[in-house]
Amino acid sequence: MWIYFILVNSVGLIAMAIDKAHAKKQARRIPEKKLWGLGFIGGSLGLYTGMYLFRHKTRKQLFVIGLPVLIIVQTVIGLFIYRLL
Repeated sequence: MWIYFILVNSVGLIAMAIDKAHAKKQARRIPEKKLWGLGFIGGSLGLYTGMYLFRHKTRKQLFVIGLPVLIIVQTVIGLFIYRLL
């Protein structure tokens, strides 16, 4: 499970870096739906870290508010599942 968590969050961080680089070059971007999909499957912490590390999507309220909320929800669910096991 930890390997999955590290892998999906690494992909989220890299996705933010790629999208920022493409934004600078006016190249084809990663759709926000795909970024959110990555967040929902567990990559929200990587996306959030990349958002501030690369200063990308920091003006989008949906990302600024939504990613921390998603991180909290996923943490609560994870702790609940951990206690059940």
